[in-house]
Amino acid sequence: MIKRELGVFLTVGSLTVLFDFLTYRGLVWTGWFSVDIAKALGFLTGTLFAYFANRIWTFGHLEHAPGSVWRFALLYTITLSANVLVNAGCLALFSAISIAIQAAFLIATGVSAALNFLGMKLFVFKAIPLSEKS
Repeated sequence: MIKRELGVFLTVGSLTVLFDFLTYRGLVWTGWFSVDIAKALGFLTGTLFAYFANRIWTFGHLEHAPGSVWRFALLYTITLSANVLVNAGCLALFSAISIAIQAAFLIATGVSAALNFLGMKLFVFKAIPLSEKS
């Protein structure tokens, strides 16, 4: 079961990253926001999609589970912070290379993706024992 969940999570994650990246790059390109704010907005763009796609498709929760929204919001607050901090740290570390933005984005995304999967599996959409379903 975890192999299927991980495979679907990676697909959902890929789509979420696409939303994130396009928003981030678009906002940086327009100059409307600082890099950090653009990164945060890009991350948040995929959040709604990620919640519903992971809830229904990845973890099979067709109905709303009480508490899942606040747990998801807490998890995403934590992983958003990690994502933005890792991105900023990598930008500082890689400032001399031409692909600093791309490298920082990929590393920040990898860190937050790993945290998100574990958090969703173990905290947000954890399996409900049969004894609690009735």
